[in-house]
Amino acid sequence: MKRPDIRWLDEPEEHDYPAALSYLSLIHDKEHGKRLVAALQSALVVQYKAKDIFRATGLSLLGISNSHVEKDRVKIRAGKKLSPLLLVRDVSNGKVVIADGYHRLCAVYSFDEDALIPCKIV
Repeated sequence: MKRPDIRWLDEPEEHDYPAALSYLSLIHDKEHGKRLVAALQSALVVQYKAKDIFRATGLSLLGISNSHVEKDRVKIRAGKKLSPLLLVRDVSNGKVVIADGYHRLCAVYSFDEDALIPCKIV
């Protein structure tokens, strides 16, 4: 089976930032979360391999049985563009936090662990 081309938007979608704030507000106070999101909004888009992002986060890969992952897999197969990930460096723990895009990362990884993934990181 041929691997589908994974297409990306040039910038994250606007609704990704409130989603990131919702998540970041669980692990930081609200004001710090707002500062991180503001920094993400002004950050440049860079690329990292899917497997490297997973290694840096220490997270487990969600399987294709997850409905959100499968929804993103359907988008990929249909040639729809995905939104870049929003990442935050947690220097004190030596990890990367996925503020938004965990399911997209899992979906992409299921097709190609070496795929370059656009993201904003602060």
